[in-house]
Amino acid sequence: MSGLEIGFGSLGVLLLLMLLRVPVGIALGLVAYGGIYLLLGPVAAWGILTAIPYDFTAHWTLSSVPMFLLMGYVCFHAQLTEGLFRVARAWLSWLPGGLAVASVGASAAFSAVTGSSVACAAAMGRIVVPEMLRANYDKGLATGVVAAAGTIGSMIPPSIILLIYGIFAEVPIGKLFVAGILPGLLSAFMFGLMIVIRVSRNPELAPTTSVRETLAEKLAAFRGTWPVIVLVIGVFGGLFGGVFTPTEAGAVGAGLAFLIAFAQRTLTRKTMGQAVLETLYSTSSIFIIAIGAALLTRLMALAGVADYLSDLVVQHEVGTIGLLIGISVVYLILGMFLDPIGIMLLTLPIFLPVVQHVGVDLIWFGILLAKYLEIALITPPVGLNVFVIKGMVGNLVSTATIYRGVMWFLVADLITLGLLIGFPAITLTLPSLMD
Repeated sequence: MSGLEIGFGSLGVLLLLMLLRVPVGIALGLVAYGGIYLLLGPVAAWGILTAIPYDFTAHWTLSSVPMFLLMGYVCFHAQLTEGLFRVARAWLSWLPGGLAVASVGASAAFSAVTGSSVACAAAMGRIVVPEMLRANYDKGLATGVVAAAGTIGSMIPPSIILLIYGIFAEVPIGKLFVAGILPGLLSAFMFGLMIVIRVSRNPELAPTTSVRETLAEKLAAFRGTWPVIVLVIGVFGGLFGGVFTPTEAGAVGAGLAFLIAFAQRTLTRKTMGQAVLETLYSTSSIFIIAIGAALLTRLMALAGVADYLSDLVVQHEVGTIGLLIGISVVYLILGMFLDPIGIMLLTLPIFLPVVQHVGVDLIWFGILLAKYLEIALITPPVGLNVFVIKGMVGNLVSTATIYRGVMWFLVADLITLGLLIGFPAITLTLPSLMD
């Protein structure tokens, strides 16, 4: 068999294994090893299998993955972010669907202290869904908005997805983080605009709240947000001010989160153990998948698949926009069935060389990728954030109702994606200021 036949055959086997529910990391590793074995023989395959996992995991920048995760889990379990919703509610409750808009604002703010969309959805869901249900909000809106708003954690720094992408694509992590700010805020704005439009047209979705707080009360609400403010200033002020690197920023953030939690006496031995265990579990899952993706990258290079696809794109003069639209369709389909980290690490070995070959800016593509994966978090039938919210509300709200509520936010996400593709300056303006 030729290298191309082995490469494309390996991809077919990989998709089959995933349809059979084989864990993504295991499927990637097995297929990559088998393909390299057929290409180069057992000795070379074993040599690559023993070298690549170490070479990848010994990458110093990866040490920030568990640190940023730990920061987010500590904030979640120590309840350091509950003041965010109170501030957002105080300032945004006058809008149609004010509580839902406030949940979007609070989620965007919480995203700045966690790289995990799931943690963001869980933290906000625990606080704001009961509040909206007590206010007689439509159940689909109350749950769908939190599931959707939680996805902003994939875009606003410190994003674990952007961090891992930066390592694979070999682009500056700091620039990627800065590039995610405006697209993340745009996503939050589009969600808020969608809520206001829908509730204005159908006020029964979100009854108007009678509480109107004074200016003094609104300003006083900021007192509960000092933990988040300290974390954001400490981490990103130092990061973008050049005091420490993105790798060191994760450790600084985790350390600050522990200090603040101890100062507030909200972190018990039990919750600290939960934060550490969840960090270990998430980190292990990410690393196993990433090692499998690194092996698949080597297989695709050896088989010539990436070069073949790049030449195909050039020969047919697809163009940058056409290529990105085609890639978007692939990601939207995969997002219906696979988890976001798995999708990213499955596809990067194939798409990254292609977009590089046609001259697509890799920072721009990284932000588009984060947006694809945000959409995957709420796309049926396997929308991870939807199941997080379902686990929190139990039998009060059906899964079908949550998906019904999410659909409007999927529309907002697709509009945002179109804007990011059509206007690269939204993504690239801030990173260009760092040159």
